[in-house]
Amino acid sequence: MRVMPVLVRGAILALIVSALVGPAQGAAAITPSRIHLGMVPLASGLSNPLLLTNAGDGSGRLFVVEQTGKIRIVKNGVLLSAPFLDLSASVSNGGEQGLLGLAFHPSYKSNGKLYVSYTNLNGTSVIREYRVSANPDRVNGSSGRTLLRLRQPFANHNGGNIAFGPDGDLYIGFGDGGSAGDPGKRAQNLGVLFGKLLRIDVNRRTGTLPYGIPSDNPFVGRGGLDQIWAYGLRNPWRWSFDRATGNLWIGDVGQDAWEEVDRASSSGGRNAGRGLNFGWRVMEASHCYSPSTGCARTGKTLPLTEYGHTNGRCSITGGYVYRGSAYPDLVGAYLFGDYCSGEIWYVDRGARTGTAPILALDTNALITSFGQDEAGELYLADGHGTVYRLTDS
Repeated sequence: MRVMPVLVRGAILALIVSALVGPAQGAAAITPSRIHLGMVPLASGLSNPLLLTNAGDGSGRLFVVEQTGKIRIVKNGVLLSAPFLDLSASVSNGGEQGLLGLAFHPSYKSNGKLYVSYTNLNGTSVIREYRVSANPDRVNGSSGRTLLRLRQPFANHNGGNIAFGPDGDLYIGFGDGGSAGDPGKRAQNLGVLFGKLLRIDVNRRTGTLPYGIPSDNPFVGRGGLDQIWAYGLRNPWRWSFDRATGNLWIGDVGQDAWEEVDRASSSGGRNAGRGLNFGWRVMEASHCYSPSTGCARTGKTLPLTEYGHTNGRCSITGGYVYRGSAYPDLVGAYLFGDYCSGEIWYVDRGARTGTAPILALDTNALITSFGQDEAGELYLADGHGTVYRLTDS
């Protein structure tokens, strides 16, 4: 199905948000009237594409993750028929389960290592390492090595996004374990991995673990699991590091009323989000959830922006800070969308907490993910079966 976008130029989104705050001092604000975002189909006929990424190997290939278990390659503008990796027989899919994440090792060009995140046939979350075969367009299926398993108490809120940070470590996002309202109070519990962003070192091992624990993880030697990097997340559905600054951006799906974008600033290009508590389930975005009034905000990191469940909006899909060259007016802006409404918004560069997002494009897409190529140009995955390149229309 082809999506026919309705272009909305620079319209400010009519959402209930915290007070509008201008860009930080010294940052040139984006002029909304100069933003004319559009979409061009890249590949279609896909099985619920959930992610598009690149290998960082100079090949120019794009890799599309299908929820049903395959990773497909778009090479020289053509969708290859043979999958890069086929995990269909090992993956449970449907709802919020499936093949959910893909990350290429920073040294992939020399070591051929890649990492996938999926729910297995029992619904357990799995992080697994593979190596490419002698054919650069096919993974060696027998090379798999399991790094981590997390048995899920419910079928939803698996998270599943994985990405390498500026420090070369692998970051893993898990939701709060599912159901509704975090009944197990897991997101605030530092003794479990649910509702957390984890950080591990895939290049070494710590004790009997099949991966290493970075010594500067915030809870090493303290109360809390050593793998935890940040906590208080409900279901981080797509998060990313700004390739220019190292800042961390998280689209965290809300419960009944609010969706949020969290931003954590880096220090010297690293350490973004270290030890931060993003508030769930005490808070849903910047609002009290449990308790519904008088909640303790101390020690919580408030979202950069939020929006309510109005006009068909229901579930945020996090994106990327634009660092490409094809669309100079958007450089430095963070783009994200809503799965249900199909709207794409951006947050201005230099935005402060409480800044309202600006609507850039209204589409008919089921926005499951955004993607980035090696040059920093952005793409969109539509659950209807098509991936698009975002363009200046």
